[in-house]
Amino acid sequence: MSSLNLIRVARTDSNFEREPLIRSFGFKGGYLTELWQVAARLEADTGRSAVGLATQSVLYGDADLFAAYSEAGGNALMYALVERTLLRVRQSPFFTPMDLLDRILPEVMVEAHRLTGKADLHPAFIYNALISVDNAAWGLYAAENGYTTFDELIPEPYRPALSHRSDKVAVMYQIPYGMPVGELRQAVAQGYFVLKIKTGYPGSQEEMVRKDMERLTQIHRAVGQAETDRTPTGKVVYTLDANARYERKETLLRYLDHAKAIGALDRIVLIEEPLREENEEDVSDLGIPVAGDESVHDEAGALRRLDQGYRALVLKGVAKTLSLSLKLAKLAHERGVPCLCADLTVNPILVDWHKNLAARLAPFPGLGMGLLETNGDMNYRNWSAMQQYHPAAGASWTKVRNGVFELDDDFYRHSGGILNPSDHYEALFRYDG
Repeated sequence: MSSLNLIRVARTDSNFEREPLIRSFGFKGGYLTELWQVAARLEADTGRSAVGLATQSVLYGDADLFAAYSEAGGNALMYALVERTLLRVRQSPFFTPMDLLDRILPEVMVEAHRLTGKADLHPAFIYNALISVDNAAWGLYAAENGYTTFDELIPEPYRPALSHRSDKVAVMYQIPYGMPVGELRQAVAQGYFVLKIKTGYPGSQEEMVRKDMERLTQIHRAVGQAETDRTPTGKVVYTLDANARYERKETLLRYLDHAKAIGALDRIVLIEEPLREENEEDVSDLGIPVAGDESVHDEAGALRRLDQGYRALVLKGVAKTLSLSLKLAKLAHERGVPCLCADLTVNPILVDWHKNLAARLAPFPGLGMGLLETNGDMNYRNWSAMQQYHPAAGASWTKVRNGVFELDDDFYRHSGGILNPSDHYEALFRYDG
């Protein structure tokens, strides 16, 4: 640590913008109509500063809390936690953002339970509130130590897990509950070949699995025969994401039996977090890799899931902090477990924060490239305007071509533009005098 500068945060600030969605966005048994884009600013006692961004998703963070409040009310609670966290940061000098997170997390958790009044508040809600602060800390860490690339940011113990430089990252194209089949056909025609199907429909377990099976039939009939040169079979592939809506493995097996009956089972390459977090059933006998997501909010949670037969980890650097994601990537690397990066319907700048992570992970088995979910373009009403807020707006590596991001030396040299200031978000912090 002696070679790193001790960073003392002297001033903090935050702001947010409400971004409306094109249509109600359904998952986890609920629906979103807007997403708050939060910006946190940290200024060190040296005068250097950085702005970090986050996309709040209360529904992802804690579906029960989301249901208990108005949509704006839930967002206000999470934003209040951001403000309280910034107070802690001003009292917490740090060498690396990971040190900072480790130091403040216990206090932030206490504050989160106090603010929400929810004793069983899910840790994902807390981590989501930490994203803008963590990203600002990484930006300030870079400025204070003279780092100009993402590779330089990564502390030495975590570099082996992020040593790859993929020239392609496949986009997991998300299919929420209400997406019209016509849009799905259009997406496949544009070259998307990894289709992420949102399962776990609202309702009872019986209603849920029935609707999930009907939706899979609809999707497979629509695009199941589509051809691609990106997969070993020459056909599009599916991943499933139930966001822990299934209470028992027995219900999941019913769904998979249905998939087999309609000829879709061999297209499913991954199931993300199908079972409730408290479920202890072993999933190693499903025949399809199961990935831990919501339940993996620390290294202990990851180890627990791996011991239960889970064979992949979902990294959410844009939902659970880059700091935690580095720890999980290191653990996965040491265990020989593949990782993928899943989205939170984030803004274009955060897509490149996540892309930097996905591009450096070992390629996902069977696809030969990294996996990254991004769905902002299909969900935000003002996506085109939001793209212009990116400091590298228009760069080739910000655009999806035939279902992939193509990454060249320019992407790695500029780290996707994430360490450059965004004029739009910097303008949220104009001070007089």
